Amino acid sequence: MKLLLPHDNSMSDDEFCLLRDCIYEHCGIYFDQDSKYILEKRLFRRLTELNLPSFYDYYHFLKYNRSKEQELMDIMDVLTTNETYFFRESFQLKAFADEIIPELIKIKSARGSRSLRIWSAGCSTGEEPYTIAMLLSTIPELAGWKIEIIGTDISQKVLQQARRAVYGTPSFRATEENQLRLFFHKQDDGYKVNDSIRELVTISHLNLFDRHRLTMLGKVDLIFCRNVIIYFDQAAKKRVIESFHSALYDGGFLLLGHSESLMNITTLFSLRHFKNDMIYQKPDRFSAGGSL
Repeated sequence: MKLLLPHDNSMSDDEFCLLRDCIYEHCGIYFDQDSKYILEKRLFRRLTELNLPSFYDYYHFLKYNRSKEQELMDIMDVLTTNETYFFRESFQLKAFADEIIPELIKIKSARGSRSLRIWSAGCSTGEEPYTIAMLLSTIPELAGWKIEIIGTDISQKVLQQARRAVYGTPSFRATEENQLRLFFHKQDDGYKVNDSIRELVTISHLNLFDRHRLTMLGKVDLIFCRNVIIYFDQAAKKRVIESFHSALYDGGFLLLGHSESLMNITTLFSLRHFKNDMIYQKPDRFSAGGSL
């Protein structure tokens, strides 16, 4: 029988600083001093699981153990909140489907392109990228286009569910009955996204602080990153937003959560006022108006 070591479930200030900085360096999630209790409570589960006697020993594990990379990925599941559902923030989605996409279709068609790449950064359990695919599938003008939607997240646990694409009642709080009938089919463990929608979506693991992997993603026309940068401090937000700017084609769009803003972070994007919402756009160097 495995001997259990005595656990010290209190985190000293020194241990807090070491762990906070280690997590920040890995993925940009920042815990201020007021969040010490949250970090202590959530990481104590890992001490118990790994049979480590103190938070300092856990820090040593994260820095030097052969399993450190896997552990850093695993703790993302306990450090982040993955609250999401289909057709979330309807006003923004209306701007996306009724205003932004027609604009992209017009400009890309004029340039001889019939492809569309959209990135859902921080896609959690997959409701967002599948919602995007559902909306695009109902736009007649996109018939025959090559559509690629990339959903990425740092948590392997939520990505497993995203790949399964099976959802229960909480995911459908903003889904209308006709949407449920059109895009899903019922099975014993919930509702599964139809194959015609799933084939438009690729689900991948990605740390937004991994510059090398970000460059491998390639250029995209539009990025959804909603309720993700709230976990970052100003420096981390700036770094991630600059990565988004590099990933977008000129004139591409960035859609943030309704409570998120680029104010005091960067001036790389302009703010477009659409009828249904305000959306950030990467200026187009080849357009006198600075937009697509």
